[in-house]
Amino acid sequence: MKVHHSVQLLLSLFLLLAFHVPHMAVGTAELRALMELKSSLDPEGKILGSWISDGDPCSGFFEGVACNDHRKVANISLQGKGLSGWLSPALAELKCLSGLYLHYNNLSGEIPPHISNLTELLDLYLDVNTLSGTIPPEIANMASLQVLQLGDNQLVGTIPTQMSSLKQLSTLALQYNKLTGQIPLSLGNLEKLSRLNLSFNNFSGTVPATLAHIEHLEVLDIQNNSLSGIVPSALKRLGEGFQGANNPGLCGVGFSTLRACNKDQDLNVNHIDTSDGDQPKNSNSSKALPEPAYVQLHCGQTHCSKSRRFPQTVITAGVVIVTLTFICAGFLTFFRYRRQKQRISNTLSSSSEGKVSLDQPKEFYTKSPSALVNIDYYSGWDQLSNGQNADAGGLSNEYLNQFRFNVDEVESATHYFSEANLLNRSKFAAGYKGVLRDGSLVAIRSISVTCCKTEEAEFVKGLNLLTSLRHENLVRLRGFCCSRSRGECFLIYDFATMGNLSQYLDIEDGSSHVLEWSKRVSIIKGIANGIGYLHSNEESKPTIVHQNISVENVLLDYQFNPLIRDAGLPMLLADDVVFSALKVSAAMGYLAPEYITTGRFTEKSDIYAFGVIILQVLSGKTTIGSSIRTAVESFRFDDSVDTNLKGIYSKSEAATLSKLAIQCTNELPDERPTMVDVIQELSVLSAHL
Repeated sequence: MKVHHSVQLLLSLFLLLAFHVPHMAVGTAELRALMELKSSLDPEGKILGSWISDGDPCSGFFEGVACNDHRKVANISLQGKGLSGWLSPALAELKCLSGLYLHYNNLSGEIPPHISNLTELLDLYLDVNTLSGTIPPEIANMASLQVLQLGDNQLVGTIPTQMSSLKQLSTLALQYNKLTGQIPLSLGNLEKLSRLNLSFNNFSGTVPATLAHIEHLEVLDIQNNSLSGIVPSALKRLGEGFQGANNPGLCGVGFSTLRACNKDQDLNVNHIDTSDGDQPKNSNSSKALPEPAYVQLHCGQTHCSKSRRFPQTVITAGVVIVTLTFICAGFLTFFRYRRQKQRISNTLSSSSEGKVSLDQPKEFYTKSPSALVNIDYYSGWDQLSNGQNADAGGLSNEYLNQFRFNVDEVESATHYFSEANLLNRSKFAAGYKGVLRDGSLVAIRSISVTCCKTEEAEFVKGLNLLTSLRHENLVRLRGFCCSRSRGECFLIYDFATMGNLSQYLDIEDGSSHVLEWSKRVSIIKGIANGIGYLHSNEESKPTIVHQNISVENVLLDYQFNPLIRDAGLPMLLADDVVFSALKVSAAMGYLAPEYITTGRFTEKSDIYAFGVIILQVLSGKTTIGSSIRTAVESFRFDDSVDTNLKGIYSKSEAATLSKLAIQCTNELPDERPTMVDVIQELSVLSAHL
């Protein structure tokens, strides 16, 4: 029996090792690859200190690294970190990587061909670096790739024709490089391409007519190259999405950025290359347009007899081509119309996952059955749950759809998260200024998925709450965008043109930023109204405790109306992220004393923070010391009211505000007034002298 028991034990150990050793080996291989990648990206070891050889990449402590459900590295987001190294071939060992974001750094060297082993990669962002060499043709093996950003580098050579194999590609950006040769005809095979940016290079030859046949194409930027010939008229459907300026040899009919074509002159140079190579069959086709004196000859001039037949032949051929083009365009339009109607019909009648045209209205977008936190975007669009989890958190997806933005819109609005548009950055989020396609200004908050609630129903419930908040003193949430491949969620808010309230405190004497008294009173009243709305339980809205009221979180519009931001945001964030904000709140004096013993936020803790804001606005100071507090309590206005006002304020209103500040910052929460009481007290203030 003992022998039998021993055999069983050994067999169990063998099976245990057999199943677990491979997983350990894979984990070790990924860690080793990350350490090699660290050495190459950050050779001086100043930035990626959290990447340690005995650490766990999936622990959340490796900066910029996120893992999938199988504890494999799925996302590396290190954009704008100041990396000054190069790309290591060790990247190829991260087999499950779906997003690689290394843009806005100072990486140099060549793009390693080994990167093509990342067959599950969806997003590759290497733009705004100093990468050199050619575009590896091996990239064509990355069949899942949807976004390829290589712009603003020093790449040379031609566009590999093999890139036509990237059937899922929606964005290809190669602007501001040193690329040459022709635009491959094979790019027209990228059926899902919506954005193609080839500007500020040295491409020559003609614009392939195949590009005009890409159904989803919305943006084609070819400006500042050496292109020539006639732009296919079918590209006029792009409107302002087509940019072709500063190509001296390029012309077109009906394009605002192009010169009008001259029939004789431009038809002579509009050679159409039907090959799929990088070099034109006719070397003359890549040359700039000849000067008019060399092609517009009159019968009395030399060589007139030799040149007469050629223009006639060209004109005749042109008439035939134009006629055939109109006939083909008619058939093409008819078939596209039929296909679009069929696609819309299928979308409405089918509950299965599908893909639709990017230029369809939002009501026709299809959804995947996955829940919101697990959504991934396909061809630039986020997928939102529309099945078994449709009512998670009491959410109606039909309601949420009106607030959905796509990744392309977010990237376009922020100019691909340009540092020039960066408003602020914290440990868990970054804020960017953006401009939507309709021209409206927005502020876009980028939040790492690792900072969000892991329970999908809770996250969706929080998102539902944020989109439902409506008050004139709250920053309005315009929409959201979540991308698992990027590992980020984006919240799109209205932009407050006058900045935040903290910018108007600690102002030097004589500054134009000094707020006059009436504006201060109006701002305090507006903040109170906003908090009062959050604390109310009306219109089926639950009572909301803001938890982080501060002058930094009070924005001002162009009329200096106060707008409270981040209302309801803790509903989306993980608890440890919410608690980390307490350090800043406590340091600034906003944290109510009872939190130390209770560990809970309440309406009275919001009121305490509001009382601190009253003291700050009265004194014009960010830091409220004991001397200011004593002066307020004693109603010594000469010592408590901002001296920048030079005595121009209402003492009666200052007395009312001082009294409220004292009541709101009482150490005993039960002694503090409610926001209803505060608003009632403030209603007597006229905000006028």
